[in-house]
Amino acid sequence: MTIQRHAGVFVVSIVLLVGVFSAEPGFCSDPFPEYECIKPHVAFWTAVYTDYPTAKGLIHDSSDLSVVYNVIDLWPPDKHGSRKVNAKRIKIAKEKYRRILEQLAGGAARTPEAVRVAGLFGAEANRAVFRRAMGNIRCQIGQRDRFQEGLLRSGAYIEAMKAIMRSHGLPEDLAYLPHVESSFNLNAHSKAGAAGIWQFTRSTGKRFMTVEYTLDERRDPIRSTEAAAQLLKENYRKLENWPMAITAYNHGMAGMWRAKRAKGSYEEVFTDYRSRRFKFASRNFYPEFLAARHVAKNYGRYFDNLELDEPLKTFDVTMGGHASITDLSSHFDVDIETLRTLNPALRRPVLSEQKYVPKGYSLRLPADAAEDQRLFSEELMQTLYKAHQKPSLFYQVRRGDTVGEIARAHGLRVSDVIAANNLDSKGTIYVNQKLRLPLPNRKQDEAKSLRVTSIPNGEAPMVD
Repeated sequence: MTIQRHAGVFVVSIVLLVGVFSAEPGFCSDPFPEYECIKPHVAFWTAVYTDYPTAKGLIHDSSDLSVVYNVIDLWPPDKHGSRKVNAKRIKIAKEKYRRILEQLAGGAARTPEAVRVAGLFGAEANRAVFRRAMGNIRCQIGQRDRFQEGLLRSGAYIEAMKAIMRSHGLPEDLAYLPHVESSFNLNAHSKAGAAGIWQFTRSTGKRFMTVEYTLDERRDPIRSTEAAAQLLKENYRKLENWPMAITAYNHGMAGMWRAKRAKGSYEEVFTDYRSRRFKFASRNFYPEFLAARHVAKNYGRYFDNLELDEPLKTFDVTMGGHASITDLSSHFDVDIETLRTLNPALRRPVLSEQKYVPKGYSLRLPADAAEDQRLFSEELMQTLYKAHQKPSLFYQVRRGDTVGEIARAHGLRVSDVIAANNLDSKGTIYVNQKLRLPLPNRKQDEAKSLRVTSIPNGEAPMVD
């Protein structure tokens, strides 16, 4: 067992080597250049983050973000029925400007609004420009309120995250990238299965972190920042500049390597590169980062009376064995909700006592829990530890089974079965598949009679 004290956000082990940083990636005078070709995009995203809340929608051209046709009113996203209402409003607005562009492509500007729209493209615009623009109409939802919420949350982590970047020899401002990815929402989860403030997918996350049934370190802001630093450093070493390395965080290393090979410089990739996967999100990822970085570093200019969350004072205790979360809560006199908040990597099976906190995990505790040093003696801690992890229960899928039927038969929620087995959103299963059943302890004996066998982690499931 080791105890690591930390008076900042979370525990971070950092070795500062004098003179190292100048030789590391990105430590030049301007690691994040704002090229002339992306300035309108940076300005657009700055306005999205600072001027327009989520109850506003910007109807704009997706290729040239200096062309904004109109700003429309939307229902707040948390209002019941907003998705349907907003989709209709956006559709009506986009159709309005498509018709205007169609008139302009035909050589006519019949209304004052059409004349105004034509002026957005400049005096040199011709019919071909308007014809292309017909297919580029897009709506961007404002983000001011979300960005402000992200700024508040970031206060708890940002300095520790900057320190992690520096410890890897990277520019510390890379720590602002989660403003683009997740607004520093620890619970952020995408349709593609990306999770946490850095939005790692499972496959990429597993390269750098533990992502499994008991632990998902993608959801831990500090451990995932360590992983992000490794990935960004890898991108930089292969692509040799930060605009491409940051874009690769969204588009993928292989995709950006193909783009670089095709066009050479980032500026040429931004202006000329076309591919099936290099679309709006990838093209705008670096300009979004520049805008978010600028706003976050100068938030007082854009948001009044904003006080960021204070860094939490915590320390880590490395588990010398498996341990019950309830036993740990009782031992350190820290409620389970606090343990959950400080340890977002712990998954539901651990918090619900289906599994133990795994051996080797560094458990975060509030600083005041360290006042009684007797609690950390090896002898006393050994009384908490279990030699083995709790076994899991599995069910073998039969012909005709559905996830819903299996969940109901075992008194479970469908969403829990889907989450425990990393199924798709539809809960697709196949005959003879072994499904993990996230059962409370009190139901385990009953479940064994239903073609379920209790087995240790890592062994092939046995089916009765």
